[in-house]
Amino acid sequence: MAAKTSRRRHDREIISLALPAFGALVAEPLFVMVDSAVIGHLGTPQLAGLGIAAALLMTAVSVFVFLAYATTAAVARRVGAGDLQAAIRQGMDGIWLALLLGAAVIAVVLPGAPWLVDLFGASDTAAPYAITYLRISSLGIPAMLVVLAATGVLRGLQDTKTPLYVAIGGFTANAALNVGLVYGAGLGIAGSAWGTVIAQCGMAAAYLVVVVRGARKHGASLRPDAAGIRACAQAGAPLLVRTLSLRAVLMIATAVAAHLGDADVAAHQILLSLWSLLAFALDAIAIAGQAIIGRYLGAGDAAGAQEACRRMVQWGIVSGVVLGVLVAVSRPLFIPLFTGDDVVRDALLPALLVVAVSQPIAGIVFVLDGVLMGAGDGPYLAWAMLATLAVFAPVALLVPVLGGGLTALWWAMTLMMAVRMLTLWLRARSGRWVVTGATR
Repeated sequence: MAAKTSRRRHDREIISLALPAFGALVAEPLFVMVDSAVIGHLGTPQLAGLGIAAALLMTAVSVFVFLAYATTAAVARRVGAGDLQAAIRQGMDGIWLALLLGAAVIAVVLPGAPWLVDLFGASDTAAPYAITYLRISSLGIPAMLVVLAATGVLRGLQDTKTPLYVAIGGFTANAALNVGLVYGAGLGIAGSAWGTVIAQCGMAAAYLVVVVRGARKHGASLRPDAAGIRACAQAGAPLLVRTLSLRAVLMIATAVAAHLGDADVAAHQILLSLWSLLAFALDAIAIAGQAIIGRYLGAGDAAGAQEACRRMVQWGIVSGVVLGVLVAVSRPLFIPLFTGDDVVRDALLPALLVVAVSQPIAGIVFVLDGVLMGAGDGPYLAWAMLATLAVFAPVALLVPVLGGGLTALWWAMTLMMAVRMLTLWLRARSGRWVVTGATR
C-alpha cells in the first residue's frame, strides 16, 4: 500500500512538472515556424536567408542550454535544503552569466555575420537577407540566454507553469509583431528579425520581474557576484561539452546523409524534424526529473531520489513505446505531409520504422539524462557523451563507404542512443550520482 501511495505521489509530481514543460519546449521552435510562414510570402531568397540565419542562431543559443540545466539542478538542491534565499541567489548568478555570455556572442556575430553566412554556403541572392536577419536577431541573444537561465531558476523552484505562460505570451507577441513589422511597416525580413528581438526581450523582462520579486521576498541579493558566476560557469562547462558532442553527432549524421544523395538528405531532414518533435515530449519528463531529483538530494532524501528515478524510467519506457507505436501507425499520414517525391518517400518509409523502434530507448535516455543533470553529475555526462560520439562517428562514416543507405544511417543513430542508454544506466545503477546536500 505504501509503495502504491509513493508511486502516485511521484506520478502527480511528474505530471504537474512535465506537462507545462512540454508546452514551453514546443513554443521555441514555433518562433521559427512563424518567421518562416511570414517571410515565406516575401520570396524564396528571403526564406533561404532566414533558414541559414535561423540555423546559426539556434546553434549559438543551443550550446548554452546548460544555463537552464545547471541552474535547475543547483536551485532545486537548495530548495530541497529549505534555503530559498540561497536558491534564488544561485539563480541570479546564472542570469548574470547569461548576460555576460550574450554580450560575448553579440561581439562575435555582429562583425562576423558575413563570414558565418558564407561558411554555410549561402547563395548571392540569399546572403544579404541572411546577414540582415542574423545581425538584427543577434541583439536578442542576451535576452534568449536570460530566458534559459531564468527558466532554470523557476524549474528549480518546481514551477514549470510560469515558463509556459511566458512562452505562450512570447509566441503570440512574436506572431503579431512579425505580421505588423514585415507587412504593416514594410520592413521585410528586417521587420521579422526586430519582431523576434522585441518578443524575446519581453519574455526576458517577464522572467526578471518574477525572479526579482522572489529575490526581494526572500532577501536575496540582486548584485553580480564574481565567485557565484564563476561557480555557475564551472558547473555548466561539462554540460557544454555534452551538448557540443551531441551537436557533433547530428552534424555528422547530416553530412553522411548529404553524401548519400539529394533524396536521402531530404528524407533525413524530415526524419530529424520528427525526431526533434518526439524529443520534446520525452525531454519534458527529463526536465521534471532535473527538478525532482535535485530537490530530493538537497533535502538529504537519497532513497526518495532513487525511487523517483525508477518511477521516471518507467514513465520514459511507456512514453517511448506509445510514441514509437504512433510513429509506426501514422506513417501513411505523416509522409505525404512533407513530400510528394516517390524517391524521398521510398527512403523515408523504412527509416521511419527505425525511428519508431528506437523510441523506448530514447525514453530511457532522456529520463536518465535528466536524473543525472538534476544530481549535478555533469562531468560523467560529458565523458559519456564523448564516448558515445567516439562510437558513433566511425560507424556513421562507414555507411556510405559500405554502400548503406538512409536506413543504415538511422540504425547508426539508434546505436548511438543505445550506447547513451548503456552509459547512463550503468551510472544510475551504480548509485554514485546520489550525493546529498545543498551543494554537490
